[in-house]
Amino acid sequence: MHDDRTLVEARLKRVLDERIRPAVYPASVPLDVAVWNAPGEPVPVAEGLAAEPSPTAVGEKWGAPWGTSWFRVTGTVPREWAGKTVEAVLDLGFDENMPGFQCEGLVYRPDGTPVKGLNPRNQWVRIAAPAEGGEEVRLHIEAASNPVILDYHPFLPTQLGDKETAGSEPQYKLERMDLAVFDETVWQLVIDLEVLGELMQELPQDSGRRYDIVRAVGRALDAVDLQDVNGSAAAARAELEKVLATPAEPSAHRISAVGHAHIDSAWLWPLRETVRKVARTTSNMTALIEDEPDFVFAMSQAQQWAWIKEHRPEVWAKVKKAVADGRFVPAGGMWVESDTNMPGSEAMARQFVHGKRFFLDEFGVENDEAWLPDTFGFAAGLPQIIKAAGSKWLLTQKISWSQTNRFPHHTFNWEGIDGTRIFTHFPPVDTYNCSMKGSEIAHAAKNFKDKGVARHSLAPTGWGDGGGGTTREMIAKAARLRDLEGSATVEWETPADFFEKAEAEYPNAPVWVGELYLELHRATLTSQAGTKQGNRRSEHLLREAELWAATAAVRGDFAYPYEQLDRIWKTVLLHQFHDILPGSSIAWVHREARATYAALAQELNGIIDEAQRALAGEGTGALVFNSTPHSRAGVPAGGARPAAVDAQAAIASRAGGGYLLDNGLLRVEIDGRGLVVSAYDLVADRETVAPGRAANLPQIHADFPNMWDAWDVDEFYRNTVTDLVEADEVTAGEGASVRIVRTFGDSRLTQVLTLAPGDRRLDIDTEVDWHETEKFLKLAFPLDIHAERYASETQYGHFYRATHTNTSWEAAKFEACNHRFVHIEEPGWGVALVNDSTYGHDVTRTVRAEDSGTTTTVRVSLLRAPRFPDPETDQGVHRFRHALVPGAAIGDAVREGYRVNLPERTITGGAEVAPLVTVDNDAVVVTAVKLADDGSGDVVVRFHEAHGGRAKATLATGFAAGSVAVTDLLERPLDGVPAPELADDAVAVTLRPFELVTLRFTRG
Repeated sequence: MHDDRTLVEARLKRVLDERIRPAVYPASVPLDVAVWNAPGEPVPVAEGLAAEPSPTAVGEKWGAPWGTSWFRVTGTVPREWAGKTVEAVLDLGFDENMPGFQCEGLVYRPDGTPVKGLNPRNQWVRIAAPAEGGEEVRLHIEAASNPVILDYHPFLPTQLGDKETAGSEPQYKLERMDLAVFDETVWQLVIDLEVLGELMQELPQDSGRRYDIVRAVGRALDAVDLQDVNGSAAAARAELEKVLATPAEPSAHRISAVGHAHIDSAWLWPLRETVRKVARTTSNMTALIEDEPDFVFAMSQAQQWAWIKEHRPEVWAKVKKAVADGRFVPAGGMWVESDTNMPGSEAMARQFVHGKRFFLDEFGVENDEAWLPDTFGFAAGLPQIIKAAGSKWLLTQKISWSQTNRFPHHTFNWEGIDGTRIFTHFPPVDTYNCSMKGSEIAHAAKNFKDKGVARHSLAPTGWGDGGGGTTREMIAKAARLRDLEGSATVEWETPADFFEKAEAEYPNAPVWVGELYLELHRATLTSQAGTKQGNRRSEHLLREAELWAATAAVRGDFAYPYEQLDRIWKTVLLHQFHDILPGSSIAWVHREARATYAALAQELNGIIDEAQRALAGEGTGALVFNSTPHSRAGVPAGGARPAAVDAQAAIASRAGGGYLLDNGLLRVEIDGRGLVVSAYDLVADRETVAPGRAANLPQIHADFPNMWDAWDVDEFYRNTVTDLVEADEVTAGEGASVRIVRTFGDSRLTQVLTLAPGDRRLDIDTEVDWHETEKFLKLAFPLDIHAERYASETQYGHFYRATHTNTSWEAAKFEACNHRFVHIEEPGWGVALVNDSTYGHDVTRTVRAEDSGTTTTVRVSLLRAPRFPDPETDQGVHRFRHALVPGAAIGDAVREGYRVNLPERTITGGAEVAPLVTVDNDAVVVTAVKLADDGSGDVVVRFHEAHGGRAKATLATGFAAGSVAVTDLLERPLDGVPAPELADDAVAVTLRPFELVTLRFTRG
């Protein structure tokens, strides 16, 4: 019988491929085709419809890279097709790649009504069911000739990733433009056989159920007349009815299918193309919703919804109706599916603020879930942010990509740095592009790690990444799998339906504490330095703009720029998408991102300057504005005072070459190579640099990962390293500073090391004119510290990682993320390394043979040079700022991290500026001071405990406060949380470690 089963499988494949599938369209006639090629960028729909096309035909080439061609197809339904179902079959030249990675189209009726999208798995347009015969057909196709960039083996450098370098060679050839008869019975037979054939392959070889399916499939194939498939399809289906009607076991795993199309807001296509991808996909999904009563589709990323509203009002109308019917579900409650490692505290919060507010304003929908299927790991501060936004669940799939360790759960509670727990689910189907294949459904059931105590999982179902969404074939398969013996059961449900059931059946789910680290894609913390710097600097400029605009508005008649700040925030949040900020998009995306960040910086600096000048008033004195949350050189946090006289720092020549810098607190020796051989803490009487080692050491590695060039750095990169110790120039600079110039390869590195007066801080300004290929540049600081862990700043606090590699979990974190600082310490003494725009780093420790002491080396990652998908990644000039802070406690690391990112600003004026808000405990850090988003004029203050301990503080307002309320991130009062007592315009607060609080003050 084993041989019989094998023969049935082989027979099934051939009959399906060569006879049954071709019979789905048993008759066809060609359509007449004409085309108009839009010049330059895409044109409005009305213009494309009105353009006069020229005749073309199947077999003709079309489509320069990133071009748009408007095809007009016309024809007449033959009279003899009366009573039959008729469809247009429109193949633009699709290959076998997944939808979204090649040419695509959106079909319109002559009046501009969108019909549906076209892609390799969705080439049909329903014309009539049934047809009367003689109908005139006229359709327009807005076809995008997006080039194929992703070719998995191998990843080859390509100039197709930017319209400026892609050329004009046509990319595609029209393959089919027909009217055709659609045979519903044959199509249903195809689905029957696919479902049973796929299930048959997943069942045990000796199972009775498998024997039943083999026999039924064999009988069905016997019933097919290979010369008359259409006439015999009904008889073949009848042979399968019984085996398809056998119900699933009561203990079967239960899958909630959620229609989905994960659409990358930019990746291997530019932002403008995503606008059209979303329109194509949502057109298909609203059409499916009309045809399929059980189908539910969920779409995340409020930005994509906003694009439909702005650019495709005709599609938006259909979407709004489907939402009102409860079938098209806003999901996730974030502006985009952002990276969560690198966005700063406020930016991560604003992802939820703007995302949730959009869905509330447009549909009255409150999202309870965060929906991030493809994000590259999750920072330990995220659970508190999700909860503070009023949500309670998280879904992701990406951790299944980890290369070293298998995550032990699919459903669990995730605990963040402050103790907040979020109910979390990883779909065991291990894809966010489920297509309802039997292998996928079987894998979900077998793979589910929490079986025995839970039985529900979720399957995001539909083509994604480049869009496409769910197909009618997937829906038809799901219908058969709803209750089928041998399979998990499948039911269309919303994300909320799934989470409610999953949480109810698993009230004591296990707990995972700390970050959800993806053991893959670690290089995304470094690739495309310009994009990352633009993000970091935009975040801090927004802090300044809100702070000073709010202060000026409360103190005078300054107009708070609500709409302008709202727009800028949304632009910054968009660029935190998980293929933009991580540096894994095509050249076009990053070229535009750099230009966007430059424009935003100019605009934000304008807001800051205008507000500060309004506050400074008339006068000729120099006022120093301090935007950090801590006092600085006599200037209070959030205030301005006349400049103080700086303390002094000295520079002298060093015996043996180099220089000695000394400010009475820190003495730094820089040798003739421009390396820091000593950083002596004069206050603690303690050396920072490990004996016999040198800090501020540039190191370069070969960097050629096994796959995913811009995404990955593999651990073997460490096997070879070149220390860049040779200096072309080591000279004294202005003040207590030293300038070092090095050349290597085709690149040049220039540094200025400055000892800041009055601080235990060595500032390191680095400029790299980078022209390397497949190299990784780091800056090393070997420290004389023995510690088993170190701290990295994350959202609203910091997170500890091991310095050792005791287990595979620690060893896998050989490249990790920090925000403004890393901090490492022995009891009573530590060192911070702060930065203004880098994220990737590594920490290793070794035992010195000469004295058995421990050297702990912190290395910051500066630049990479991958060639895919952007062959010119990071080429050119980059500037970084770091500071080495000996003797730093964790509070010093927090303070210096802010200082390096928020330089003082000096304005001419005559009035000191008192802070709008003051806090009397440095452990309580204010992250935002702003006016409420609703335009009421209320003042919103967000703060958190930053040192990792309990904190009490008094928060005082520099204005008459009428009342105060504790709110969520959306500035809504929290139910059941009493307002703190307001006395003399001040409130007393008590915070647990890393606790985040938002207060909203009315003005008295």
